[in-house]
Amino acid sequence: MLQRLTHLPREARDTLFLLAVIAWVILPQVERLPLWCSAMAAVVLLWRSQMAVQGQPLPSRWWLLGLLALASAATWWSYRTLLGRDAGVTLIVVLLTLKTLEMRARRDAFVIFFLGFFTMLSNFFFSQSLLTAAAMLVALLGLLTALVNSHMPVGRPPLLQAAKTAGWMALLGAPIMAVLFMLFPRIAPLWGLPGDAMSGRSGLSGQMQVGSIASLALDDSIAMRIRFDGPPPAQSDLYFRGPVFSSFDGKEWRALRSAFPTRYQLAADVTVQGPPVNYQVTLAANNRPWLIVLDATPTKPEIVGYTPSMAPDLQWLTDQPMADLVRYRATSYPQFRHGPTRLAVGLQDYVDLPSGFNPRTLQLAAEMRRSPELARAGTPQLIESVMQRLRTGGYEYTLEPGVYGTHTADEFWFDRKAGFCEHIASSFVLLMRALDVPARVVTGYQGGQVNNVDGLWTVRQSDAHAWAEVWVAGQGWVRVDPTSAVSPGRTGSFARLQPPQNVFTQALNTVSPGFAINLRAMWEAANNRWNQWVLNYSQSRQMDLLRKLGFDAPSWEDLSYVLIALIVLASSAGAVWTLWERYHQDPWLRLLHRAQARLRKAGWTVDAQDTPRQLATRLQALGTHSTDTAALAAWLLRLEAWRYAPQAPATLATLRRECRQLPWPLRLP
Repeated sequence: MLQRLTHLPREARDTLFLLAVIAWVILPQVERLPLWCSAMAAVVLLWRSQMAVQGQPLPSRWWLLGLLALASAATWWSYRTLLGRDAGVTLIVVLLTLKTLEMRARRDAFVIFFLGFFTMLSNFFFSQSLLTAAAMLVALLGLLTALVNSHMPVGRPPLLQAAKTAGWMALLGAPIMAVLFMLFPRIAPLWGLPGDAMSGRSGLSGQMQVGSIASLALDDSIAMRIRFDGPPPAQSDLYFRGPVFSSFDGKEWRALRSAFPTRYQLAADVTVQGPPVNYQVTLAANNRPWLIVLDATPTKPEIVGYTPSMAPDLQWLTDQPMADLVRYRATSYPQFRHGPTRLAVGLQDYVDLPSGFNPRTLQLAAEMRRSPELARAGTPQLIESVMQRLRTGGYEYTLEPGVYGTHTADEFWFDRKAGFCEHIASSFVLLMRALDVPARVVTGYQGGQVNNVDGLWTVRQSDAHAWAEVWVAGQGWVRVDPTSAVSPGRTGSFARLQPPQNVFTQALNTVSPGFAINLRAMWEAANNRWNQWVLNYSQSRQMDLLRKLGFDAPSWEDLSYVLIALIVLASSAGAVWTLWERYHQDPWLRLLHRAQARLRKAGWTVDAQDTPRQLATRLQALGTHSTDTAALAAWLLRLEAWRYAPQAPATLATLRRECRQLPWPLRLP
């Protein structure tokens, strides 16, 4: 097979190479394309490859029209539209593959090249990771190689030669690309980011629906990276605050919906203690207005392009969703106190329970209040009693608790006795409210893992967590993590949640347990550099660059001036290079070209590859009795002799002077 491929005609070989490049361009899209689209693309490419190898004729246009109509109908069936990002990418993949079935001329190949470039660009609509960029760089070089190869003369030039030319083109274009990247105005994406689809996977959400998920799949993607200026807090103290849920309708927890007037609603009332923790956060895009910070952060985080504000429940929000990777600095105090220290009207919002739900939990709370040891107990004693019940009652932390029924707290406390952090925190808060103790659910991230390569703390979606806050008289809101009573390792450093490992990772761990960890750490460190210097290169960093260049108050006009100046400078450098090349050209060739130009002006047809002896012979054949023609032919022979005769009497300067003095005819006879 290899020998057969080696001896294929050039057209078949070039077609197979182009089809391989197209397959590489489409490959990253397979997991996002409908199954029928991926199957259709694979079948069409294999069909076209068979035609190229066996020299079969291309299908008729009726085949193409039928396949296009079928693909359009399938796209409508999949998305209920032919517009938008997902449907558009599906159609462009279909058009690219179908176009290969009518590649009869070089013009058709050019259409395929540019459809391939656009399809390559569409990969960044879904992912802008370092891995995607590396794959598309290979695709770019492949398409450029095919494009260069299509412009090569007849024959069978090796693809390696076209690849070298394409590589030089990409290398020469890299400085222009870098300048445009640094100075071209930052424009928001024309296509939106994919919608939030966190249900059924670890991570944060705008509401908490307890009991509707039978199993929780761990999402190992990175939520944020943190660089601490000094020693970080203990891992068990790393609670990063996200959405706070205080309203429960029996099925779902949501943010507080208070019916009290504003003057009765609770304020933050933050009081900090101890040394601060200064750090920098690189937050992945989540399409949410949540600014994730370490508990508690009383001062406004430093973030460019957004206006953050703190809610009364200490959650920081921005004025717009985080549609892109963002970086900000914050100062937090792990030791803090917030909320009222005495009873207030607004605390009633945090003891409300929906009627008709969890009757056995209400009965349990009544029995606890009637017991002698808790009849007059304060809130700390009640908290400790419930936590002791979790420690000794046979409760279990699991990611596969099954689907809960209507009374989620009843099922947790008395039937299943198993669940993940949302079940445990929700059931704990409902029991505390049944005990007439104000309580609420807080979600966010807990813990993380330090990367030994770059020293940054990595917080993943699998570190998403839910805990409780209980109001205690004289102290305000106090964090209570009931999950730590059921599974202490969940909030420690020895039993962090890990997603299932694939076969490759399992094999690496079998051979060398530490190698897989170090390899992952190096990759994540490199990916973080990519995020910091490429994806996080925003408008503010462009302005910072102008400030470093000497602009006091940079604006878009200044950015345009700098860009135009660099374009003019690059154009001037190109002109100077051209003149330098022209000046350093072989002086003998330049003199020959001048003679050829004189002959063309006289009306003679001269090719660029004509030698001086050929021109002299043709001149002598015109008429040997012409003195001017004989002198010109003799000069051409002396020009050739200077080039190839070691002992030529004439110098190049003499020949150049004679060229100017020769009686060049205005018109050859």
